[in-house]
Amino acid sequence: MFTISQLFIYPVKSLGGIAVDALHITDRGARYDRRWMLVDPFGGFLTIRQHPEMNRLHTVIEGDQLIIFDAAAPSDRVSTPLHPAPSSTMQVQVWDDTVTAWTCDPAVSGWLSNKLGQPVLLVFMPDESHRYVDTDYAPPGAITSFSDGYPLLIIGQSSLDDLNSRLDRSMDIRRFRPNIVFTGGAPFAEDDFASISIAGIPILGVKRCARCVVTTIDPDTGEAGPEPLRTLSTYRRTGNKVDFGMNLVASGTGILRIGDDIRLSVAVSGDA
Repeated sequence: MFTISQLFIYPVKSLGGIAVDALHITDRGARYDRRWMLVDPFGGFLTIRQHPEMNRLHTVIEGDQLIIFDAAAPSDRVSTPLHPAPSSTMQVQVWDDTVTAWTCDPAVSGWLSNKLGQPVLLVFMPDESHRYVDTDYAPPGAITSFSDGYPLLIIGQSSLDDLNSRLDRSMDIRRFRPNIVFTGGAPFAEDDFASISIAGIPILGVKRCARCVVTTIDPDTGEAGPEPLRTLSTYRRTGNKVDFGMNLVASGTGILRIGDDIRLSVAVSGDA
């Protein structure tokens, strides 16, 4: 039996996420998940890979507003509407994809620029912008937001427990930025989630998640170290990639809640 134990969204790419009781699944993943992103004046995206100071900026939803605040001074904050009105557009780059985004309030971008010590713009992906998922793995027509590549990520608590049993200091699940965490099953059971169903929503496991240096950055302090990649590379390496978690694409819409069972439709062995 697999049961959802934690759920998360990350409204602004690379900023702090939000633990939630329910995920509203849309055509491009969880509602509000990575619909905003920070870009430089030329539209190039920023992440904590190159800018670990972004790690201290957290998010929370209050009413109809997305709040961005400095974790070191929570009263130092700005807000932007969860459902922004159309505004000026710009072309922004996310890895190899170029998409049209709306620019957000210049005052919010100014606050973020001051916090990060460089000019940045906060942008929003409107419903009219479609960023397609790699069809080498996902069904044709599947879309995502400003995620690295896939709409949803699932990790088993047993997988984290297995990793932590090998480390000198335990890691928090937040390092891995999953949307769905579940209990039950053996470590890395999610590797074989080719087709699952949660709350009646069909969901495909399309590719194991190759991990990067983001996992080595402490979500509370912003400090980086060699773990967990050093340890994961000893037993979770596939070629030149280190895998941890499964990328998902939903084939329907609905609501996932903590306590929901995950029903396994098809299991396969080997890399996804």
